[in-house]
Amino acid sequence: MRYDPSRPAGRLLLTPEDKEAPARARRLGQLGLAEHPDPALDAYADHLAELTGAPYAMVNFIDENRQFFAGLHLSDVPRPVVKADGTTPVLGRELARDHGFCPHVVVRRKALVLEDVCDYPRFAGNPVVDEFGIRSYLGAPLIDSTGMVLGTVCVVDVEPRPWGRPGLETIKSTAADLVARLERREADGLPLL
Repeated sequence: MRYDPSRPAGRLLLTPEDKEAPARARRLGQLGLAEHPDPALDAYADHLAELTGAPYAMVNFIDENRQFFAGLHLSDVPRPVVKADGTTPVLGRELARDHGFCPHVVVRRKALVLEDVCDYPRFAGNPVVDEFGIRSYLGAPLIDSTGMVLGTVCVVDVEPRPWGRPGLETIKSTAADLVARLERREADGLPLL
């Protein structure tokens, strides 16, 4: 199933409206996040990938127009998607706001577990399924003490994955831990990790 916003059914797949995006962008600016890769957040993504055994892990901050992976772990797993010109798309630090599943987590304000995205019509048509071959997702919101959702921590795989309750508990606890670290860094100027 391809994402096609021109189809009436495709409208169901659109990213939900995010009324907090302008305030989030201001808060991320105050924290100095979402503009540059952060080696400490890359290390955090590496740790998250190790904890879950996932080939890809991200610390994702979302503003009004895009997602920015300030922390990113990319493994050497063969990518299943090959374009007509013979190239394989590569996930970088930025992603359009309507791609992926993290914007849904941000608006929902709770974790999302998709063991096989193709089992869910609402998510199976997301552009990352066709463009990057993403088949499973596990993500949790980063909610700070002001109640603002800053972004997410997430892991993805190109194969269906039975994340189960252990995966859900892991992603939620790592999100809470990262928020505490970010707030400590803000308050004290301490290093993130």
